[in-house]
Order: sequence, then C-alpha cells, then structure tokens
Amino acid sequence: MHYADARSPAELRGRTILQIVPELDAGGAERTAVDIAAGLVQAGARALVATEGGRLVAELQAKGGSWIPFPAKTKNPLAILFNARKLKRIIREEEVDLVHARSRAPAWSAYLATGGLGVPFVTTYHGSYQGRSSVKILYNSVMARGDAVIANSHYTARLIAEKHPFARDRIAVIHRGTDLKLYSTAQVEHGRIERLRAAWGVAPHQRVILCAARLTPWKGQKVLIEAARLLHEAGENDIAIVLAGDDQGRSGYVRELDAMAEKLGVKDLVYRVGHCTDMPAAFMAAAVVAVPSTEPEAFGRTATEAQALGTPVVVTDLGAVPETVLAPPDVAAAARTGWRIPPNDPEALAEALSAALNLGATARDAMGLRARQHVERHFSLESMVGATLRLYVALLERQRANRA
Repeated sequence: MHYADARSPAELRGRTILQIVPELDAGGAERTAVDIAAGLVQAGARALVATEGGRLVAELQAKGGSWIPFPAKTKNPLAILFNARKLKRIIREEEVDLVHARSRAPAWSAYLATGGLGVPFVTTYHGSYQGRSSVKILYNSVMARGDAVIANSHYTARLIAEKHPFARDRIAVIHRGTDLKLYSTAQVEHGRIERLRAAWGVAPHQRVILCAARLTPWKGQKVLIEAARLLHEAGENDIAIVLAGDDQGRSGYVRELDAMAEKLGVKDLVYRVGHCTDMPAAFMAAAVVAVPSTEPEAFGRTATEAQALGTPVVVTDLGAVPETVLAPPDVAAAARTGWRIPPNDPEALAEALSAALNLGATARDAMGLRARQHVERHFSLESMVGATLRLYVALLERQRANRA
C-alpha cells in the first residue's frame, strides 16, 4: 500500500487513536508519541496515550491528548496477557479506531487485544532490537506484526526486512521529525543560553563539546573522554566536555567515567550535568555536538536537532545517523553539514572535533545554513506527523473497504 497517496489527515476527524508506550519520559519513542498526539488533535481526532506516566504527560495533556494510566512497562508474560484483556476493554469502551504500539512488551498486549476486534494495529520500530535466541527473536517479532510497520530510518527498514521478511510489504519509512519552530535560533534568547552554561558550571571562555545522551556504554562517552585527552594534549585547553543525560541507575558506569577522566588528566574538562530540559539552548550553547555511539542508532535525533540550530555535529558513521548528516564521500567537503567518523576511534573523533572547533566564522555560518536547510527538507516535524496520519487514514480506509 502506498501510504503517501492516502487522503488528507483531515479524514481522521472524529476518530479515536490510541498509542501505547511504556512511559512518557525522555526518549525518541516518547517524544514522538506526544508529537503525533498533538497532530491528531489538530486534525480533529481524539488522541489517547496508554502509559505508566512520566515527565511528558503534562505536555501531552496541554496539547489536547489524553493520558490513560496503564502498566505498559511490564515485561512479565502473565502481566502482558492480563494487559491485553484490559486493553481490549479500553478499546471497546473508548471506541478506539486504531492502536499504535511503540515498544515490544505493550505491543504484544496491543497485538493480542486488536486481533479479535478487527482494529488496525500499527507498530513503530524505534530501535534495532537485538536478539539471537529463538525466544528473543519471537519477542522482538511483534514489532513487525503491525498492519503497517513504521521504520524510523532506512537503516531500520533494512533491519526489519532482514530479520522479519514476512513484513517487507508493510514497511513504511517515516523519519523522526524535528520541531523547526522550537529548534530555531530566533526562538532561543541569549539569556537561556547563559543560564544553562552557568547551571553546567562551565567558564565563559570554555567552548562546549556537547554529548546529549543517556549515560550508557554504547553511547560512546568513554570514546569522547579519550578524544578529550588528545585534544588537551594538542593544545585545545579551553574546551568543556558536557555529558548531558540521565544515568538511569547506572552508577557503576558513572564511576567508570569519572575514574577514566581523572586517569587521563581531563577531570577538570568533563562535566556530568544530568538530564537537560532545554535542549535548544543546550545545542546553541555548544561549539560542537558529538554523537560518538559505538553501536548503531536506529535514528539519532540529536544530530538533526543540532543541525536545525546550525551547530556543527560529529557523528559515528554507523546505523541511521549517517542518513541525517551530509559528509564526504557522499557530498563534496564544501557541501558537508557535519563530520562522520568510524566508531570507537578517539583519534578520528578528536580530529573531527578540532576541525569543527576551528572553523572560521564564514565557514561556520555557511555550514549552519546548509544544515538547517537539510533538516527543513528531510526531517521536519510536519513531514513526520503528516506521513503518520496519512498512514492511519490509509489503514482505516482499507478496513472500511474490507468490511464493505
């Protein structure tokens, strides 16, 4: 089915769409759930989100969506079955027209609940969902069992097709969208940037290298700290490595990061600042944004958000992130919007960061303009919401045709 050819999202007026996600906290799946809910409300639909809760619930409600408290985070098989019965009851009582699952455990409940009701079921592959055992492969497969399977990148689409060939004709690539109104230099007043830098504790003369990611090994914070040592030894002494992200209980990893920074002599250059609630200001406070992941990202919104604000980015040439950053050999050096480097390569990371830090004003401004235009063309929030809502319309029209 060619979802892009479906009629306008206005066809959703009066419909009820239920999304289900473990929690509404920080993260791509959670952020997308809120963005889609807002789009549904603007299209005249009811937007329900079943979730345990989180810091984004207030925003969901402010944008017209409705929160249904639901134990969607559980991975217990018996609880998943119980949740399926509970979800079936919610679908009936709320007269839900379509269910969209954004994580594996709640997707199983949604798959079981919608199966007997004839309600269209959509999934979004937000991650790569690794697994080698037959049990784990079966568990992961629910994300490919939707009537439509949204892949958030071409990289993710290839993964789905390889792992679950039965889903190939139901895959729709819809890139994660960036809110270009929010991520706009015109919307970030200078005071926000200064307050954020002060909260981080960085000195006025320090140039910030920002890594905005939860503190977990595969996000590459150790590679960045090693690169910081190389930059320091090369004479880049006015830098601040800002690690902005929750540790999510990984206290052991946090201690490893601190010990590594001290051992390499860059303890005074590394700032762990926890979760950041003002990412537009954070990206504008940065001289360069690093995405040094050591494992493939399914999308990687940090790179698109930073580019939307014209901040140089250095990313690992791995997974889906390269789809979002123009760099040689795909384009000429003069057309780049950032740098791509091999994974687990502190030397390459340090070299690219140094190049970004030492851009002249004219070159930096030109790259920032190219990056903004690149995001506007390919990764806007409006494009993502529109494509998703058209997909909903296509499935509902197909359901109506089948019933007829």
